[in-house]
Amino acid sequence: MKERKLSPKEATSAAAIQAAIDELALAGGRLVLPEMDLVLDRGLRLRSGVELVGQGLKTVLRKGPGRVYPLAGYHNYGMADVPLVDASGLEVGMTVSIHDNRTHGGFYETFATITWIEGHWVGLDHGIEADYSGTEQPCLTTVFPLVWGNYVRGAALRDLHLEGNRAGNAKGMGGCRGAAVYFGNSQGLEITGVSERDYFGEGLGFQMCRDVVVRNCRFDGNTGNGLHPGAGSTNALLEDCVADSNGRSGFFFCVRANHITLRRGSFHGNQLGISIGTRDCYNLVEDCEVLDNRGAGILVRQGPQPVEVHSCLIRGCRVEGNALQEGQAQVEIWGEAHDLVLCDNRIGGGKAGIWIAENARAIFLENNHYHLCHPEVIAGPLGFAYQRPQFEHGYGTAGPAAFRHLERTSQFPH
Repeated sequence: MKERKLSPKEATSAAAIQAAIDELALAGGRLVLPEMDLVLDRGLRLRSGVELVGQGLKTVLRKGPGRVYPLAGYHNYGMADVPLVDASGLEVGMTVSIHDNRTHGGFYETFATITWIEGHWVGLDHGIEADYSGTEQPCLTTVFPLVWGNYVRGAALRDLHLEGNRAGNAKGMGGCRGAAVYFGNSQGLEITGVSERDYFGEGLGFQMCRDVVVRNCRFDGNTGNGLHPGAGSTNALLEDCVADSNGRSGFFFCVRANHITLRRGSFHGNQLGISIGTRDCYNLVEDCEVLDNRGAGILVRQGPQPVEVHSCLIRGCRVEGNALQEGQAQVEIWGEAHDLVLCDNRIGGGKAGIWIAENARAIFLENNHYHLCHPEVIAGPLGFAYQRPQFEHGYGTAGPAAFRHLERTSQFPH
């Protein structure tokens, strides 16, 4: 693999680092950052075949200030530009987010790169994702992932530290279009040895991705979730990761996050420990430590058929001291969930151990150890399975049909 090492003089700006990434992407290779502490005015875009590598905690990338630029008025879907009241301070190459009060936080938010500026008009590298209403405070913000990639294949991020600078950003990044580290519609990713904190949004997020490996990372003190395998993401392995003191879940399985293994994770002091929801199936959670979260340690969210949670195995976890401020139990199973297996877990610390909703069914419990739970289990008459359900689960078990919901492009024909 070709390797290029940047000197401190060559890595004085995000634009300089981006130019090096883009040059290396022509043939692929590893870009090594020096020991440094750099404020980013734009996100670093990873390219296919490129590894971006730092020097561990001695390579620090900081999110720059997040300014808000009001739009001059209504602007409609698909336009690759926006009219601003004032474009002062913006530059070509910066990464920005556009939304109004109705669209902030979802897929209708736009994340884009500035391609040109003429007066009050700012050009973007793709069309905006929705109509933005003039009466709903539409704006462009210099809010962006610190490192990101879309339609990337075979990329890696390793051994660096990210500072989110929440206090310096007036608005956050929505979790569907961004995070401190974010990938969309990508394949064959590795993220190792990355630490991150204090972002106005999610720590790590990836949407509609496949074949993702995340090891030895931590994401702390963010306003959103710590780790967020996002909509449709399939076949991911997350090992030895930590997410503490986040404003939402330590680990959030988003819609249709399937065939995922979460192993030896540690989730302390978040709103929720681990959250599993709509159509999140064929997943394995094992040997995790889920302690002292404000709500449930493990939450299986509401979901009606045919998008209910099913076919997940949770084993060998320590789930204690949760539901400190809200929730009914250490483990809560809502909606029409079924065919879940919880075995060999240590569950304890006030309230109920496991709470199973009346309309959940076929939940198999085996060899769980309860301490100071009152009562140990609450369930309706259909809640229990008396024979262990059999199903495939986790990273490396997905057949071809498990990927057919993901977008097919010339880059990723499947």
